[in-house]
Order: sequence, then structure tokens, then C-alpha cells
Amino acid sequence: MKKNMGSTDKIIRFILAAIFVALYFTGTVVGTWGVVLLVLAGVFVLTSLISFCPLYAPFGLSTCKTSVE
Repeated sequence: MKKNMGSTDKIIRFILAAIFVALYFTGTVVGTWGVVLLVLAGVFVLTSLISFCPLYAPFGLSTCKTSVE
């Protein structure tokens, strides 16, 4: 897998994941929507850790900065 996520993208995903987890554990979002947010938070954290977003690949998107030599 070629990395396709830049540091800003990863930071935004971590922040969103933290917000989703907080919303669930404070009881603000419960039930099915709460579970959906927890799963989405997990996906955001996982993709941030591996620096690869599978949804970017088919569209040829990348938020990584590439160095020009």
C-alpha cells in the first residue's frame, strides 16, 4: 500500500474520532447511530495509523506532500 494521507488529514481524522467517541460515551448519541459513530471512529484511527485511505485509491486522491527532486 502506498501512503496517500498527509499529516493534516491524519490529525483531522484523529480529532473526529475523539469527538465521535466522546459523543458516544457521554450519551449524546446512543443506539444504532452511536454504534455507527464508534465504528467510524475506529476506521478513522486505523486509516490514520497506516496512512492509507482505501476510498482515496480508486479516485487517485492523495493528501501526501510529494517531494520534487
